[in-house]
Amino acid sequence: MSELVFYSPVKSSQLTKLPVFTCPVPAGFPSPADGQADEMLDLHQYLFKQPASTFMARVTGESMLGAGIHPDDFIVVNRAITPLDGHVVVAVVDGEHTVKRLRQEPGRTWLEAANDLDPPLELHEDCDLRIWGVVTHVIHPLFKKRAGAAWPGRSPRPTA
Repeated sequence: MSELVFYSPVKSSQLTKLPVFTCPVPAGFPSPADGQADEMLDLHQYLFKQPASTFMARVTGESMLGAGIHPDDFIVVNRAITPLDGHVVVAVVDGEHTVKRLRQEPGRTWLEAANDLDPPLELHEDCDLRIWGVVTHVIHPLFKKRAGAAWPGRSPRPTA
């Protein structure tokens, strides 16, 4: 099962509001943009709609790659949302934490990975299952920086 590292939400006073361009950014052909920020985005308000019931965790393992959740990603988890069939959840099964998709049918419950290498985890009556919350957001970089490496498109920093 995936191991999680838990983090408490940051107080909103510790966050900075970021500029957001309200013009749409198509994922297809380029379109001209005016380059002006039209509003400010408060990340705390966006990620933590219910701060008292929301926490963050860092994911390890590759069982949820097909759902866009990668090793070292941060997930935002809301404990106030009622988990339903198809939700990605943080679950504790027999004392072990995991991130999986909750699947439910009448008389049957299981946790499903989003990686063909990991079989579904069928939950029987003698299983101790606790759903800690529903994953609402995933935060991950599109590339990882290696020590001493330049970011793509940039020259390495000169050394003195």
